[in-house]
Amino acid sequence: MTDTAAPSLIAVDVGNSRIKFGVFAAPPVDQLLRRGELPDPTHSFTLPTADWTDAQLLAALRAALDDAEADAAISTAPWAIASVNPAAAERLVAWIETRGAASQQLALDNIPIRTLVTHPERTGVDRLLAAVAANQLRDAARPAIIVDVGSAITVDLVTVDGSFAGGAILPGVEMSARALHDQTAQLPKYERRDLTAPPPPALGNSTDAAIDSGLFWGAIGAVRELIARLAADQPNEPHVYLTGGAAPAIADLLRTADDTPTVRHVPHLVLSGIAIALRSTC
Repeated sequence: MTDTAAPSLIAVDVGNSRIKFGVFAAPPVDQLLRRGELPDPTHSFTLPTADWTDAQLLAALRAALDDAEADAAISTAPWAIASVNPAAAERLVAWIETRGAASQQLALDNIPIRTLVTHPERTGVDRLLAAVAANQLRDAARPAIIVDVGSAITVDLVTVDGSFAGGAILPGVEMSARALHDQTAQLPKYERRDLTAPPPPALGNSTDAAIDSGLFWGAIGAVRELIARLAADQPNEPHVYLTGGAAPAIADLLRTADDTPTVRHVPHLVLSGIAIALRSTC
């Protein structure tokens, strides 16, 4: 049985393919995070963005809270939502309201980070929140590069002074696979198992195997090249933080013998960024 204390926050990262939920325990009032530490959810789970059901969400929350008072906790804990999918966020907010709970959707004006991009209002809130968490983790003298592997793959830079400088966005593996099928006459519909499966050989001896190789190693190669180019312009070697469903496998492939630059998998980077953002604005 886990701690039955009421959660201090239910953080939600609404993506295009998945919704990630994190339940955060109540910290002592005077507790301050030290550099290099992140608030981690005590429980987390995911649901598909498109077709989750009320029963699935309620069951997942009850299991995560593991508490005889779970239903009460669901309605009394604050909810904080970061979303890149407005329609999906609206549906979730409606569900939260039916439970009598309060929710807040995070936007640029309540995210504690300076941005250097031309149109900050168009930047995905998940990218900014990941940068907030990276600022908490990184050494103050070193910049950070964040790789988020989801429906799209983003590679972003946080400067030494803690600013979000922007980065690169490329299609994820599944999105690329759909484009190959939809935009050609003969290439088959192919869905790679996922990026967490063992890497395929570079030499594909069938059409499916060739697509598998191209999608996988193309994504890895793009991430490596972007990290190298972003790092080349920085005064010190950056930390590299990977998050998203396939991040563990990619982190292993990006590490070198001396682990330079430092590559670290941080599974709940955006959820932790939500918790830091709320703590900073309270």
